[in-house]
Amino acid sequence: MSLLRHALPLALALLGALPAQAQKLSYLGQQIVPSSAMFGGLPLGGLSSIDRVAATGHYLAISDDRSDRAPARFYELALDLDQFRRSADPGHAGVRWIAMTTLQDNNGQPFARNAVDPESLRLDASRQLLYWANEGQRSNAGMQNPTLRRAHLDGRPAGEFAVPAYFNPTGSVGGLAEGDTGVHNNLAFESVALTPDGRTLWTMGENGLAQDSLPATVNHGSRARLLSFDLETGKPGAEYLYDVGPVPFAPARAGDFATNGVPEMLALSATEFIVVERAYAVGAQTPGIAALNGKPTSNTIRLYRVDTRGATDVSGWPSIKGRDVVPVSRTLLLDLSTLTHDDGSTLALDNIEGITFGPLHHGKRTLILLSDNNFNPAQFTQFIALTLD
Repeated sequence: MSLLRHALPLALALLGALPAQAQKLSYLGQQIVPSSAMFGGLPLGGLSSIDRVAATGHYLAISDDRSDRAPARFYELALDLDQFRRSADPGHAGVRWIAMTTLQDNNGQPFARNAVDPESLRLDASRQLLYWANEGQRSNAGMQNPTLRRAHLDGRPAGEFAVPAYFNPTGSVGGLAEGDTGVHNNLAFESVALTPDGRTLWTMGENGLAQDSLPATVNHGSRARLLSFDLETGKPGAEYLYDVGPVPFAPARAGDFATNGVPEMLALSATEFIVVERAYAVGAQTPGIAALNGKPTSNTIRLYRVDTRGATDVSGWPSIKGRDVVPVSRTLLLDLSTLTHDDGSTLALDNIEGITFGPLHHGKRTLILLSDNNFNPAQFTQFIALTLD
């Protein structure tokens, strides 16, 4: 795989400052890869992030396969936006898979089954390194601390960042009890963002920590922590709170699964980000609910503009309970449920978990979104392209 030095600052210069009221995100088109797709003889799915390699115009996408179906891995691929379509059934032309790379543990071996949960990946071309998030878990299968890791371009380990201990799960493994601390299960590190100056790495919990807030429900949101790391020292820096919204729509039956959280973010500057909030509720009847390849979907995807300036730095605080905290500002950029195809039908959304800058397309700047199909035959690997008008 050829991953050369790329110019993220150039991409940001093309994107501009993205004033919340002065830019419009429009639907360019989509392509869908069937969940039966294979590459290199292995199932192709679970894609939880996407990052563009400006030097080649290709993309990197990590799979959240916990070395279950195949060893933990990431892919190199190419996209042709000219073949994307504003259609409910666009096919998968214009998506070309190029290479697959296995991630290695600290012993230089493929990760053992269920030993890791890869969720996000970014390329630092100036240092020729990859940064990727291992979500961690709090479950009956055991406790696993969330980690942020460095890797060489061939997947070999290159160290870890020093995640504060209060992110590590302690206490009960099932339902939460008084005194439990650390990440909620399946609601930990799913995002990685690299600032355009190349100095800082950011991640965020999908929801809050057990000692800070409950997971998001239809009735309330959750207070996630936005955490930074110095790329030279690897040490944690400023830390802020991000208020994840409540689940927008109730499940069809009370008590069924419903969630809202942050699966990814993209840095615009040292203080500004685009944050993806992805919600799902079983059987939810959302306004304008659409079908994806004939199957109804119950996902709500919203993009927010976030600014850390003026927010309270909570770094080093094991808990925020009882303390006055100003969260980061959060402004809605786009609710993807408002997008429509050329025939007027609503764009159906799968489990969007990735976002990156795309290329210029006919003179317009672009963003690319990617869904995680969860290796579920009823879901799809969905690429969505947006233009900035």
